[in-house]
Amino acid sequence: MDKNKRLAVWLPVIIALSIALGIFVGNHYLRLTQGKRHIYSSGNKINAILDIIDEQYVDTVDMKQLVEDAIPKVFSELDPHSVYIPAKDAQRANEDLEGSFSGIGVSFNIQTDTILVINVIPGGPSEKAGLKPFDRIITINDSLYAGNKSDQEVIMKTLRGAKNSTVKLGIKRKNEPELLYFDVTRGDVPVSSVDVSYEVSKGIGYIKVSKFGRTTYNEFITAIAKLKQAGCTSFVIDLRGNTGGYMDAAINMVNEFMPEGRLIVYTEGKAFPRNDVYTNGTGTCQDAPIVVLTDEFSASASEIFSGAIQDNDRGLIIGRRTFGKGLVQSPIQLSDGSEIRLTIARYYTPSGRCIQKKYELGKDSEYEQDIYQRFMHGEFDSADSIKLNNSEKYETVMGRPVYGGGGIMPDIFIPRDTSGVTSYFSNVVNSGMLNLYALEYSDRNYDKLASFKTYQDLHKYLQQQPLLSDFTNYAAAKGIKKRPHLINISGKLIEKQIQAYIVRNFFDEAGFYPIFQNDDITLKRAVKVLNEGKSFPTLENKNNTPNGIAQSQTNASRGYGFLKIMDRLEETDLFLQASCIALYHAIPGEVQTAGLIEKWYRKKRLLLPLIKGNDLQLLLYAGKESLKTGVFGILEPSEDCEAVPESEIDLIIVPGVAFDRQHNRLGRGKGFYDRLLSTLDVPKIGICYDFQLKDQIPAEPFDRKMDLIITEKEIL
Repeated sequence: MDKNKRLAVWLPVIIALSIALGIFVGNHYLRLTQGKRHIYSSGNKINAILDIIDEQYVDTVDMKQLVEDAIPKVFSELDPHSVYIPAKDAQRANEDLEGSFSGIGVSFNIQTDTILVINVIPGGPSEKAGLKPFDRIITINDSLYAGNKSDQEVIMKTLRGAKNSTVKLGIKRKNEPELLYFDVTRGDVPVSSVDVSYEVSKGIGYIKVSKFGRTTYNEFITAIAKLKQAGCTSFVIDLRGNTGGYMDAAINMVNEFMPEGRLIVYTEGKAFPRNDVYTNGTGTCQDAPIVVLTDEFSASASEIFSGAIQDNDRGLIIGRRTFGKGLVQSPIQLSDGSEIRLTIARYYTPSGRCIQKKYELGKDSEYEQDIYQRFMHGEFDSADSIKLNNSEKYETVMGRPVYGGGGIMPDIFIPRDTSGVTSYFSNVVNSGMLNLYALEYSDRNYDKLASFKTYQDLHKYLQQQPLLSDFTNYAAAKGIKKRPHLINISGKLIEKQIQAYIVRNFFDEAGFYPIFQNDDITLKRAVKVLNEGKSFPTLENKNNTPNGIAQSQTNASRGYGFLKIMDRLEETDLFLQASCIALYHAIPGEVQTAGLIEKWYRKKRLLLPLIKGNDLQLLLYAGKESLKTGVFGILEPSEDCEAVPESEIDLIIVPGVAFDRQHNRLGRGKGFYDRLLSTLDVPKIGICYDFQLKDQIPAEPFDRKMDLIITEKEIL
């Protein structure tokens, strides 16, 4: 059979087999792909996509890195404070708040490509090994670190390490011709969160809290004890620049300043029901006058502390509006050592306000520009530039107006201090020139400067030195041109800061802050308020201040007296045993009851009066949303609220503008409450300030006497 004939015979067979094979392969592939599609569509879409990429992508992909790069994008679509922290950064991110890390225990700076030791932590690994301030670290584990332009981050990672591990340091010390070698065993190095505490004025203690970490409360209590021993009876708590940290630390600090039963904060989220946190009465400074300093960088836990003090009328907030972070993050560790900090709830101050400023999901850049926008709008310079949201108006325990939706508004606004600030000053500050000069000056004159026993003596010496002219020559040599006119304006400010930086190199923060803050206008105002006895808020002129920001008034005792009255009231048997209590929102001049109502309405049935013609109807209070303003400007329950029979009332609380020692009450208005009281045979407690208690007041035949009268000084 020739070739053509054989082809004619076999060609149909070959074609048939090919078709059959094609059908088989096609069907098999279809089943496979259909099966995969089914699996992918029924599971988690992200996992499905990653599986598809891993199995079918044209090139090999580092799937682990792909996931690492993708996760931050997911979190970028959430609120601005939910964040993913890779494993390599997680430990470092937590060190500041945990209160310690493992290292050698020195602070250093880079000076002309050399590691200059500024401070050796007392009792730390380096001090035990023999290192001294102003030693230069030339080698680390026999590797040269001088002159190789290693950045501070790399050096820090090299010096830190596992606890009990050893690092070998080659040290150049003045007057020593050869390198000195030290084997330093790494150990726990404390990270302080209370930067400094000292007596800023006679009897007034100042405490600077830079963050709220694991050890903050213990550091704070230690500072309080030290200041009390020095004779301090009132305190300035400086939270400026404090961006927050652990909520528990702020709660514990608040507890030191208030009696038992005061609401500090509450949290609430989709998966987390409302949780109220109250003071427990163990505080050591419950009667001490207090002022809190804040600024635009005071955030989170700082705002919890400030909000609790303000809403409970415990002290004054002085400074500028805080950051506005009212979201709670929960740290969740993942198996590879990475961590997410997920927003799980909002926190609310005692008045019920959430101070979280506005944000849109996925628009972090706009959120981050908020501080800049505040600056541009003039908020740092004038209280009139602060835009308050009247739809988020709340009241403190005493009845002062406060606002939510964007930080804690100060009770006393202090603009930023621009005295002495010029373009020349800004240039030398932004370039780091002031600090660099202070380092080099300290190094050059170490023997002389180290001989002073106190920071005050060193400061006096520095005030006699030509630091300003020396510095301007130094700066000029570094490229910052002299500007005589501007230097004349900024001269004192420049000198003060240089002196403070030099003193810090020898006496740490204890020497730095008293000098650096010597002319601090915010701190000066706080001291003035405390010296004048005006740290307790009052209600006078609450609506006559800029933008409703409450001011300290002369009658400070009334503000604190209110808290005393509430404490006495809540401790009486009549109050403790009562389950249904009638009272009302007090009018100006009376002891304010708004805070008492908000605190207790979830635990007891509280009845508030509604004016109906010439009578009052008692209705069950069901929260702020159930209130309306009545004909006399007093908050009343709406008519939709539940009526409660008078027979179920256990107690009536009666604010008044005056009482006498015969238990008579002086009413005002049209006698609505007097007529109601005359019809109810129920125990009655009158509340007033001590100055409102008179020897005798006019009484009418239908008036009903009080069973008890409570003032801040006594119970009658």
